[in-house]
Amino acid sequence: MSEDFYCEEVLSGRTEVNRVLETERVLAYHHTRPFYPVHIVVIPKRHIPSLLTLEESDDDLLLELIGVIKQVAAKVTEQYGASRVLTNLGQYQDSKHLHWHVAYGDPLR
Repeated sequence: MSEDFYCEEVLSGRTEVNRVLETERVLAYHHTRPFYPVHIVVIPKRHIPSLLTLEESDDDLLLELIGVIKQVAAKVTEQYGASRVLTNLGQYQDSKHLHWHVAYGDPLR
């Protein structure tokens, strides 16, 4: 996998995704290789390497991201009764682009 799957594949349009929710600056879509029965990824459309690299100037974007995550998690929770929200850092972060996972269910693998 590339260093930044989200910029190189998803946002470039090379990899088609099933969109769940989209704003001008944020995209939520069904994971292309889900780890859970319901697995949605939420990303900023602008490259930000990680949660740890956010700057004060990103505060409005972070609030928009959290708003989209909240809406997606509320829909998943309403439909299935629960959800989890997760972001990875460091070696756990496969793609070096800030992203959150909204998921439901037991791991598929």
